Amino acid sequence: MPGCVLMQSKDQITAGNAARKDRMEGKAAISNTTTSCVFQLLQEAGIKTAFVRKQSDTAFIAAHCEMIPIEWVCRRIATGSFLKRNPGVKEGYKFYPPKIEMFYKDDANNDPQWSEEQLIEAKFCFAGLTIGQTEVDIMARSTQAIFEILEKSWQPQNCTLVDLKIEFGVNILTKEIVLADVIDNDSWRLWPSGDRSQQKDKQSYRDLKEVTPEALQMVKRNFEWVAERVELLLKTKSQGRVVVLMGSPSDLSHCEKIKKACATFGIPCELRVTSAHKGPDETLRIKAEYEGDGIPTVFVAVAGRSNGLGPVMSGNTAYPVVNCPPLSADWGTQDVWSSLRLPSGLGCPTTLSPEGAAQFAAQIFGLNNHLVWAKLRSNMLNTWISLKQADKKLRECTL
Repeated sequence: MPGCVLMQSKDQITAGNAARKDRMEGKAAISNTTTSCVFQLLQEAGIKTAFVRKQSDTAFIAAHCEMIPIEWVCRRIATGSFLKRNPGVKEGYKFYPPKIEMFYKDDANNDPQWSEEQLIEAKFCFAGLTIGQTEVDIMARSTQAIFEILEKSWQPQNCTLVDLKIEFGVNILTKEIVLADVIDNDSWRLWPSGDRSQQKDKQSYRDLKEVTPEALQMVKRNFEWVAERVELLLKTKSQGRVVVLMGSPSDLSHCEKIKKACATFGIPCELRVTSAHKGPDETLRIKAEYEGDGIPTVFVAVAGRSNGLGPVMSGNTAYPVVNCPPLSADWGTQDVWSSLRLPSGLGCPTTLSPEGAAQFAAQIFGLNNHLVWAKLRSNMLNTWISLKQADKKLRECTL
């Protein structure tokens, strides 16, 4: 494929910048499975990566990038080299927000830690893109978002993502910064039940006093354990749906925008027509239909003029209800009060944007669904990046 490369894994495990190196039968396939699943998860969430597709058991196809020689590290828990570089900090100290560090890839000098200022002053240029303040900020923000998505994704497996090491490259065709290289069991610390003694990552190899065939088998079992579970990150047991109730078929185009926005989060959405004014018994019957099958549901009430639909639903169900009235130019400022001024005891928020109604529902489902949450987190990042790039472009035009 033009503009693409084949990333081939090896049956080799190393530590300490390859000061320790051993052959581990089957590691290439394990690492390739892990990387492919992680990149698929991130890409489906909306993170820009170099990953194209898994090609074989031991290789994947990636967009051709010029790599930026920086390892970005994101930490939730203080451990490892951080403790050596920061005496007085005890293992287990938690960072809120996660701690971002960067290290210049230089084996001869043991990958020294760099500051943002050093990276900017290096004036690197890759695939025609000069690495300045904007690019450094984008990589830092992306590192935190990627860590948080993977951290959230491991939680249903009762695994704590302690820290993460990633690299970025510049896509030679699009000239944009993307997550590149690999993310496998060498790239993170992973503690089941938050217990360091149960660690399943490469630290179990680094910690070996002596490398024996039995010890390597133990390390391999840890890597296999991760590869088996990483495939589960692409799935969720959590269900959920949005049910849009419209007071009239004339509101259909407004409702279809909600349904389209729900689809971007992977949330099923059903459209129904019912009027709380003209057929309250039917409205409550429809409500009961969705309450009775056990699937978590967010109701969206779309009613123009006098909105009785949202308040009636809110007063008769324990499920979340959000108003999304299709306001007209003539009477909109008056009509909206029927959605805002509610009787006591009702909790029925109002958003005028169909996309906002879908996002509100996604934020509810995201509390228990890491795939929905990942899309929300990625959207936040991509919005921030687009604003950052727009600002850079405007400044360049002005100058």
